[in-house]
Amino acid sequence: MGNPKKKFSKSRRDKRAANWKLTAPNLEACPKCHEPKLPHRVCPNCGTYRERQVVEVEA
Repeated sequence: MGNPKKKFSKSRRDKRAANWKLTAPNLEACPKCHEPKLPHRVCPNCGTYRERQVVEVEA
């Protein structure tokens, strides 16, 4: 296994972790109930997908 030939400074080492950032999920409005939902997924609020009732949702 290879070993480093020179010491990495703390700033150079810490730059690696600077690019690990979280992004918020892209939400879109449901065309039927206008609640936010993830795209290409069944709406958890009303149970529709592509304006068709797919899942029966309990009230």
